[in-house]
Amino acid sequence: MALRGVWQLQKLIVSYSDWGGSSRGIRAFMELHLPAFKEKNPQLEVVDELIRGQHPHLKGFYRKTPSLCAFTAKCFCKVQGRIYFAECTGNKNQRTICVKNMDPEEILLHATRLRNALGRKVVKLKTRHVTKHPSVQGTWTTDVKF
Repeated sequence: MALRGVWQLQKLIVSYSDWGGSSRGIRAFMELHLPAFKEKNPQLEVVDELIRGQHPHLKGFYRKTPSLCAFTAKCFCKVQGRIYFAECTGNKNQRTICVKNMDPEEILLHATRLRNALGRKVVKLKTRHVTKHPSVQGTWTTDVKF
């Protein structure tokens, strides 16, 4: 996603094994969908990385965000049964998605989601109502009787 007209994802690393069976889908993705994905996203640096003996994964590196660099903790987020991992490493924020035993279309969907993400950490809100100056009397509800 673009923040103020600037795409946040800088680099996408596609790691795979040329021998492993769990990399079958990502090898097909690299033949079928990756060239078109590179053409549609010229602002993005896409690198393929051969790692034998490991499961395939997509790793996205995002631009530095001033509010993120204060945090050095790791963040795990579970969305639709998949575990996403985000970590602030010095100047860059990165996310890694494991894509073992996935179809090429699913991998394209995850690559597109990485491209569209801002790269910020997932923050759980304490309440649905967020304000700088909370009411002393409490939050208004429809049950208030005068």
